[in-house]
Amino acid sequence: MSDTSASTDPRKDSLIEYPSLFPIKVMGLHADDLVHNITQLAKEFDPFFDATTVELRPSSTGKYLGVTITVTASSREQLDDLYRALTSHPMVKVVL
Repeated sequence: MSDTSASTDPRKDSLIEYPSLFPIKVMGLHADDLVHNITQLAKEFDPFFDATTVELRPSSTGKYLGVTITVTASSREQLDDLYRALTSHPMVKVVL
């Protein structure tokens, strides 16, 4: 007897177990409100987001700033929506 439920359940196709803490690295131009904008987006998608866990890493020239946020991932859809919001933000250059 074959189990077809695994192929129809999107949670089975993911390597991530939900909920889980999920780090996201964001790179943008080093501007005064970059971190604030990123943390505000994180809070929109994760009500448990803790801004005190944000890690910052400036580029060697100081022109760019790497911002690592750790969100509580509750679903693939939530992560996809957050990635779309981050990548479409005008201050953000790269999201990993």
